[in-house]
Amino acid sequence: MDPMTKLDKATTRYRETEADHKDARTEAVIAVVDALRAGEPPTEVTKRSPFTAAYVRQIARKNGIEPAKPGPKKGVQG
Repeated sequence: MDPMTKLDKATTRYRETEADHKDARTEAVIAVVDALRAGEPPTEVTKRSPFTAAYVRQIARKNGIEPAKPGPKKGVQG
């Protein structure tokens, strides 16, 4: 296959799957917000999401989820 035909095919595929990717991203953001609101630790949410810790924090703040207060963490006994 010549390079320009290959490029045309790749571009078509990219455009056809772009909406699916956006939908999957939106679904992942909603799941992150739901997990944080349920009290899951941000470190665990980040590990299981496709996003960086910084982006998970940004998602949290944009959705009115404040940082956790300093102190013992969930499940830690003292």
